[in-house]
Amino acid sequence: MGDKKYTKSFEIALSAISCAVATVSLSMGILVAGGYFLGLWYLIAILALMVPLSKQFYLGGFLAYLGTCVLTVVLGAVVKFWDLLPFVMFFGLHPIANSLQIRFKINRWIAYLIKAVWFIGTLFAGYFMIVYGLIGGGIAGNPVYESIKNYIYILIPAAGAVGFLIYDYLIFKLQIMINGLIYRIRK
Repeated sequence: MGDKKYTKSFEIALSAISCAVATVSLSMGILVAGGYFLGLWYLIAILALMVPLSKQFYLGGFLAYLGTCVLTVVLGAVVKFWDLLPFVMFFGLHPIANSLQIRFKINRWIAYLIKAVWFIGTLFAGYFMIVYGLIGGGIAGNPVYESIKNYIYILIPAAGAVGFLIYDYLIFKLQIMINGLIYRIRK
C-alpha cells in the first residue's frame, strides 16, 4: 500500500494484536457459543488475520495465523479440536492465499480452481471426521445422512465449488475494506 517502510516492531505489534483478537474470537466460539454461531467467530478471526496482510506483512500474517492456532488449542480447543480443524486447514490460511494471489498477480480463475480444490478437500476431511466417528460417535443411522450418502461424493464438490465461489468473492471484498481501514494507520 505505498512506498512507506514500516519497522519490524510495527509489523510485530500489528501481527500480535491480530493474533490476540483471532485467538480470543476462536476461543469464545469454540468454548462458549453454540455450533451455529461458530461461523461468526470464524469470520471475526479471519478479519483479524487480514490486518497484517493489509500492510503486506506476509510473514507476520502467517505467524499470526500459526500463533492463533496454537494459542486456541492451549486455551481449551484441544477438547473440541474438530471445531478448530476447518480454520486450521483452510479458513485461517485463505486470507494469506488471497494476499499472495494479488501480490504475484496470479490469474483469478487458476487461483480459484486451486483454492476450490483445497476448500473441497477441507469439506471432505470434515465429512470423514463426522462419518467415521471422530466427532461424537458418527452419524451412521441418521435418516438425513442415509438418504444422501450415495450422492455425497458428488454433492460435496458441487456445493463446495459454488459455495466457495461466493465465499471467495465476499472475502476479497472484506479484504479490500480492511485494507482501506488499515491504510489510514500511521506510524
